[in-house]
Amino acid sequence: MAYDTWILLAKAAVMGVVEGLTEFLPISSTGHLILAGSLLGFTDDKSKVFDIAIQTGAILAVVIVYWSKLWSTATSLSSSAAARRFVLNVLIAFVPAVVLGLLFGKAIKAHLFTPTVVASAFIVGALVILWAERRESAARIHSVDDMTPWDALKVGLVQCLAMIPGTSRSGATIIGGMLLGLSRRCATDFSFYLAIPTLVGAGAYSLYKERALLSLADLPLFATGLVFSFLSAWLCVRWLLRYISSHTFVPFAWYRIAFGVIVLVTAWTGLVVWTE
Repeated sequence: MAYDTWILLAKAAVMGVVEGLTEFLPISSTGHLILAGSLLGFTDDKSKVFDIAIQTGAILAVVIVYWSKLWSTATSLSSSAAARRFVLNVLIAFVPAVVLGLLFGKAIKAHLFTPTVVASAFIVGALVILWAERRESAARIHSVDDMTPWDALKVGLVQCLAMIPGTSRSGATIIGGMLLGLSRRCATDFSFYLAIPTLVGAGAYSLYKERALLSLADLPLFATGLVFSFLSAWLCVRWLLRYISSHTFVPFAWYRIAFGVIVLVTAWTGLVVWTE
């Protein structure tokens, strides 16, 4: 392969790792992809489709980690009311993002997908995390099987905040879920389950809508991103589930603040020319 092709595949691998490591942490995968793409010069229209498509690799990691629950739910739908309620709750939580995404997705991509907006959202989201972790309120729901459709709808509405790049889908659903009465583990689990239809749907819709931009020649690029996204996400999800058993999300908040400040300072001083 030509040198330029190897460079492009290397960029795809880096973007895949960034996606996998950040998708399920409360630090915004979209925000990191925008910033990483800006630094790598990976910012054309095709790269935006790529960023969304490689989320499928991260979702495959979730499916594997939660395979036992997903399989038992699928095989007991006809006989278990709890399984049907679980699926219904995920679908209910999924609907708000679909509706608002279709209504405002194009405008958001046109006006908010900039490093400055991402950095600002990093900082604002961090302050919300710090506030949420300082609140002392006992969780009333400790398992996704105990959630009601109303609980699911509220989490789904909170997820819509992540349409602002830099907010973090996982951060919005996990921290929002905790504020709504879910335990840390329950909020994290439901965030992962909700990610499956949300990210797969977004990826499929983006590929279909922008299909004119793509060709078979792009397959190695997308395959590389998917593989690296899957591997890094699998490691990250397994680590996070262990981490939350004895830690808070405060360190992620301070990371968001530090990262956001660095981006804003470098942009304002001209030390880094961030591509809008």
